[in-house]
Amino acid sequence: MHIKPRSTTSLMTRAAIAALSAASLITLSACATEDQNADQTEQDTVTLNTATEPDTTPGAMDGDAELSASVINAEDANLGSVNFNEEDGAVQIDLELSGLEPGFYGLHIHQIGECETDSAAPDDPENTGDFLSAGSHIGAGDAEHPDHPGDLPQLLVKESGEAVMSFETDRLTLADLSDEDGAALMIHSDPDNYANIPERYAAEGADDDSRSTGDAGSRLACGVIATS
Repeated sequence: MHIKPRSTTSLMTRAAIAALSAASLITLSACATEDQNADQTEQDTVTLNTATEPDTTPGAMDGDAELSASVINAEDANLGSVNFNEEDGAVQIDLELSGLEPGFYGLHIHQIGECETDSAAPDDPENTGDFLSAGSHIGAGDAEHPDHPGDLPQLLVKESGEAVMSFETDRLTLADLSDEDGAALMIHSDPDNYANIPERYAAEGADDDSRSTGDAGSRLACGVIATS
């Protein structure tokens, strides 16, 4: 019986096809791995960016505020909120208010955490009025206005009746706002002149009232400062 030898060319062709198939599989596997790595890297980058970019819009720290106050007027209408946070030796104060007439208003922190309408002043029971229960400015007994720790920048209300402000003060700490007597944020009816009375208006400069209150008028709205 005659056995016909296999063609050398056929064996070589099969070997070449097998090698090409193996190479193709390796290449496809490598591409798939690279795509998976690229997708994972992109996902990690998105996650990292989302986690590390802070929200700096006003009121963004509402959920993390250490202390806060809900501000009411004499009719018990809620005008908005104020948040207090302490960092790097300063207290950041963020206000979001509405329902006020446009203009400037005196803004202070008072030494007692009580906002009662038709109440008596702690140091003068015969003197009654809205929110007098909150006492004087924090630090009023140790300095003259505007050097009280409780003296703050003017509140500016827009034509819409809204006020949004953020600022820092290093004159007080959160501990000052949460001591045994507490504290209250006060909005007054008039602008604060910070006891700046030029001599052309008064030869002797500011009088006792100006050096005590900045002539900011009556107490328009109040908020008890408390733990959030």
